[in-house]
Amino acid sequence: MVKQTGHKPIAQNRKARHDYHIDDVVEAGLVLTGTEVKSLRLGRASLVDAFAAVKGRELWLQGMHIPEYTHGTWTNHEPRRTRKLLLHKDELEKLIKAVEQQGVSLIPLSLYFKDGYAKVELATGRGKKDYDKRHALAERQSNREAQRALADRSRR
Repeated sequence: MVKQTGHKPIAQNRKARHDYHIDDVVEAGLVLTGTEVKSLRLGRASLVDAFAAVKGRELWLQGMHIPEYTHGTWTNHEPRRTRKLLLHKDELEKLIKAVEQQGVSLIPLSLYFKDGYAKVELATGRGKKDYDKRHALAERQSNREAQRALADRSRR
């Protein structure tokens, strides 16, 4: 079998950057079963309610939804099971220290295949308040309007 190369996106958590101030981003591997990988290769997954938690000295991804494989049998997986994350020891220690601080969470930003292996992009972040979210939206809209005005001016 030919080894796959490249980067194939599967799912993204678009609300994460809206709801959190992102500090640090790390790539982690996932421990998956066969039917989970087959379902992911079909491009079916959701990171909407997913988060990472520390149990012992390990990181676990909880709440990620990978639907059952349609051609699976009794060996099919549970869609929302807890999945172990694979990291280097120094990255793991750094993330555990960050999570021990008050108000810091581990949020999955995206799920993808990299050279045939399933990877998840994890970020440490602090939750935004409602007024921060409104401020970010207003800033983005004003930047968009300024770009439009510049484009209109250059066309004339």
